[in-house]
Amino acid sequence: MAADVRWLGHSAFHLSGGGADVLVDPFLTGNPKAPVSADELPADVILLTHGHGDHLGDTVAIAQRTGATVLAIVELAAEIEAAGVENVVNPNLGGTVQFDWGWVKLVPAWHTALTPNGTPHMPAGLLIHYGGHLIYHLGDTALFSDLQLIARRGTKVDLALVPIGGHFTMDRFDAVTAVEFVQPAQVIPIHYGTFPPIETDAQAFKQDVQNAGFSQVYVLQPGDTHHVK
Repeated sequence: MAADVRWLGHSAFHLSGGGADVLVDPFLTGNPKAPVSADELPADVILLTHGHGDHLGDTVAIAQRTGATVLAIVELAAEIEAAGVENVVNPNLGGTVQFDWGWVKLVPAWHTALTPNGTPHMPAGLLIHYGGHLIYHLGDTALFSDLQLIARRGTKVDLALVPIGGHFTMDRFDAVTAVEFVQPAQVIPIHYGTFPPIETDAQAFKQDVQNAGFSQVYVLQPGDTHHVK
């Protein structure tokens, strides 16, 4: 099956071609790099790493417009359901949710998490089995050694979406080590360039990863689509 991964700027993605339109962290309104508006996107499922405003984004509005199912960690899911979203699933860390197109597993991320409305919760990374491929959205995270456990699960990560901007997450230097730990075939750098504190050199990150022989890196512009091989 196919898996087309469109970067919507920051940490937001639209997955298509694998049996459903899946959005991840749809921060569009207020995102200066967003190539589309929230009301332009189709959605069957919305996946959230955590509820900071630049990740929760337009989730509620999109879900109410499309009827999409929202997957978020349990405390964040409860807030979203209370906001009027009808279809919500609420795993915790380690939990896996099956869909007719694949599955999603929540894994740890080292970060903080509080919604704009004040709901505390744990942040997560997302292992997304979509279109016959395993895609790992690391979420907002610092470098930590347990990232190595992902590569030991027995299913190789085809594509890792890795934050490199620093300040709020790992920087591009720590991200090279994260790629070494995860051992994905392909990498797309994310969570950089949206605001001044997270400006960084994505091409230098690409060179460092590829010179080390870890993975193939694809530096996208917001709006670009990558076909997972």
